[in-house]
Amino acid sequence: MDNDLGAKVKKLRIEQGLTQEDVAKALDVTPGYISNVENGRNLMTLRMLSYYANLTGVSLDYLAGSVDKAYENTALDNEIMQIVQKLSPDDKEKIISTLRVWFD
Repeated sequence: MDNDLGAKVKKLRIEQGLTQEDVAKALDVTPGYISNVENGRNLMTLRMLSYYANLTGVSLDYLAGSVDKAYENTALDNEIMQIVQKLSPDDKEKIISTLRVWFD
């Protein structure tokens, strides 16, 4: 149940002593939208999640849940590639030599 966004949104709202109307006004949406999110009929956009996290004092990753491991690995690979692409050919050779020492 903790991974269910709607349940988290509702739980946080209640813990903060907020009504659906209070949240809707703070996020500039309708109370029906908040109800639909809480009941799993709608998902919040990233912008709404960010505003809701700020409103309730939690982190965005708490609301969004854990990152899929496959995506996390791909993101790390992409970050490494972006860094390596900026290096000079000499620096790339140094990294290759270092990696060979580690893995040989």
